[in-house]
Amino acid sequence: MMPFYLDLGPFAVPIDPVAIAAAALWSLALYLGFSPIADWLIEKLVQWLNYAERSLYTSAEEFERTRQAREAQNSFSASLLSILPFLLMGSLCHYLLEQGLDRSWSISLGILAVISCGVYELGRQQGRSDED
Repeated sequence: MMPFYLDLGPFAVPIDPVAIAAAALWSLALYLGFSPIADWLIEKLVQWLNYAERSLYTSAEEFERTRQAREAQNSFSASLLSILPFLLMGSLCHYLLEQGLDRSWSISLGILAVISCGVYELGRQQGRSDED
């Protein structure tokens, strides 16, 4: 498949949809396979965002009044930001497999990795619920 071009004024940026799809597959596989790390990262990002936002308020009353809405917004922002390291690692996995094997192998192995990591995550959650 040929890349299409995103026109940004005088610049034409090539975008390869196959590379985006393969990187997304690998990112999803890594996110599912390393979900405890993703949960830890979300928790740390929420703590950091709450701490950083605390310095913006001068009165304690205003800070406490808007606390629930801010913490919910920070949780949402942290969950979105936690995807970025996995996107970078997924892009790296796709690039290395594309260089080592071929583009079709990268996509095929990405699909297998998503299925395998999804089954692993389901088993991990089932094992955790059986302990409780």
